[in-house]
Amino acid sequence: MNAEERLSLLLRNTEETVTEEDLKALLSKKEKPRAYIGFEPSGLVHLGWALCASKMRDFIDADFELTIFMADWHARINDKLGGDIERIRLCAKYMGDCFAALGVPMDKVNFVLASEIMEKNSYWETVIKVGKVTSLSRIKRAMTIMGRKEDDAELDSSKFLYPLMQAADIFVMDIDVAYAGIDQRRAHMLAREAAEKLGWKVPVAIHTPLIPGLSGMNRMDPISGKMSKSHPDSNILIHDSAEDIQRKMKKAFCPPEAEGNPVLSVCKYIIFGRGGKLVIERPEKFGGNLEFNSYEELEKTYLAQELHPLDLKNGVAKALSDYLAPVREYFEKHPENLEALKESMAKMQ
Repeated sequence: MNAEERLSLLLRNTEETVTEEDLKALLSKKEKPRAYIGFEPSGLVHLGWALCASKMRDFIDADFELTIFMADWHARINDKLGGDIERIRLCAKYMGDCFAALGVPMDKVNFVLASEIMEKNSYWETVIKVGKVTSLSRIKRAMTIMGRKEDDAELDSSKFLYPLMQAADIFVMDIDVAYAGIDQRRAHMLAREAAEKLGWKVPVAIHTPLIPGLSGMNRMDPISGKMSKSHPDSNILIHDSAEDIQRKMKKAFCPPEAEGNPVLSVCKYIIFGRGGKLVIERPEKFGGNLEFNSYEELEKTYLAQELHPLDLKNGVAKALSDYLAPVREYFEKHPENLEALKESMAKMQ
């Protein structure tokens, strides 16, 4: 695969690359660059993570050395899963199962806990160095990466460490490309700014879109309106049953427009994300079945009101159920971590 083909893989289904010129230069001079994506182990995995898994496969296919980074202490700082570090680490094991179930070849990635790199003497030195070139106001602006407001740190000063730690993760692991959803942009920009001031390697940042929640709440704000585990009926878990997918999709917000439409977003980034097609089954009296081989074709038909929202939602529910069938099969064979996490989470109630 030549540099142009690798670049095309990395750029597909992305919202932003900072910068594309830097990425091109990296691909031209380094045969196997280092990329990473970080996650807080914070609960059950929803459909938005399938987009991340797809992009992770793109990095592997583009011959990157990819690290999946489980930010256990970051999750502790962010009060996830009751702040219980053992529950957080159990969730990390479950999330490893999720990526394997979603088709990420786990033998070709590095699976790293944050606590492992924090054992290095250089880690906290790096945190301090980044902090020395980063103002407090800049850190507070970056706190939206945690799903929090700037003022939340007034109640818990450890939260000021979070953006500095996220930048330090990149430098300690010697990362060339930091990948995440667009909600992590401010952390990556903080890391790039710090690297420039310190004379360190400036990481490329690649960001993918966020799948909107099915309810349509805050749909024009891609961050506050994203699919979230905190709204159970507004998300689809990757191991949901076909019946649950059908039930949730039937209630999904589906306006006669593309922007902020969660059903169309699922089509664009999940069903058509790596090719594929969508079949809409309809009785002959309503025009018969429709088959779409590209998202553009589907959007054009839907916006022309030649496809009813309910027919679209039924078709997407069926396509999603088929897409996630291997995930359900995986967890039927390997239920241990999922069941242990559910049991542990039940104790939080």
